[in-house]
Amino acid sequence: MNIIKITPRGYCHGVVTALRMVTDAISDETIPRPIHILGMIVHNQNLTEALEAEGVLTVDGTGKTRLELLDAIDSGTVIFTAHGISPLVSQKARDKGLHCIDASCKDVIKTHNVIADYIDEGFDVIYIGKKGHPETEGCLGINERKIHVVSHKEEINGLNLDNTDLVITNQTTLSSWDVKEVADAIRMKYPTAEFIKEICNATLIRQEAVAKLAKEADLTVVVGDPKSNNTKRLVQISEEIAGTRGIRIGDLSELDLSDLEDIETVAVTSGASTPTLITKEVINFLEAYDPADVTTHDTSSRINSDKILMRRK
Repeated sequence: MNIIKITPRGYCHGVVTALRMVTDAISDETIPRPIHILGMIVHNQNLTEALEAEGVLTVDGTGKTRLELLDAIDSGTVIFTAHGISPLVSQKARDKGLHCIDASCKDVIKTHNVIADYIDEGFDVIYIGKKGHPETEGCLGINERKIHVVSHKEEINGLNLDNTDLVITNQTTLSSWDVKEVADAIRMKYPTAEFIKEICNATLIRQEAVAKLAKEADLTVVVGDPKSNNTKRLVQISEEIAGTRGIRIGDLSELDLSDLEDIETVAVTSGASTPTLITKEVINFLEAYDPADVTTHDTSSRINSDKILMRRK
């Protein structure tokens, strides 16, 4: 079996920075305990479990906003995730007397600043993003009355904005192609709207690499968590742009060997929040895999949580 190792793949700079901030907090005995993370630091369950093994408490809950999750934290330290945080949440944390560490990705902070500046100038913002996603939630917290979230172009008909000063921007981890499609549809309805595309560079180059290289494969395997939006977008890009069937697996244990039947060339990549060791284990398995040799068919993952966390040397 031929393996195409798509690069770049895995951790982006925002994830690397966020994880270093968390591991530094764990090592710093002056940081108030307990240490909480408000939501998953990045969308990867393997990382969440590794941090829990270090005594870090991830406060999460389906359907709950960051503002609601904060009610469960009464003391110690709270770390805001790489997805960005609403000003309302950070103020509430400070009012509760919590020690705060902001691990927001600098690209998300840039988007927040762009939105805030335009609102200050009297604009309304049409934000292309996934509803309920923590990045979208963080942006909405800037000024919920002036920010209007659209996830799909079919929702544009529901927009009835009187303000002619409009700017369009977006969640940083979306597909560049999807954002353009929705933005173009918005501008059909509001021709004077400015468009500031905020796809982060790390996300964009990973998407472009899949769009180009997956064409040469029979199957694309994307390694990443089901909650990771950028991971799901890589599968989508493989199928819709490259024309190659894509599957997502969290780690080697989720690989179904039936997906490899009659496959000669496999492309492998991973989401921006996927630990390198997990992707490497998948690649090593595929390189050794022989359909006729059952000794190469064991998909048990041997990556322990204590091997996942990054530490400063």
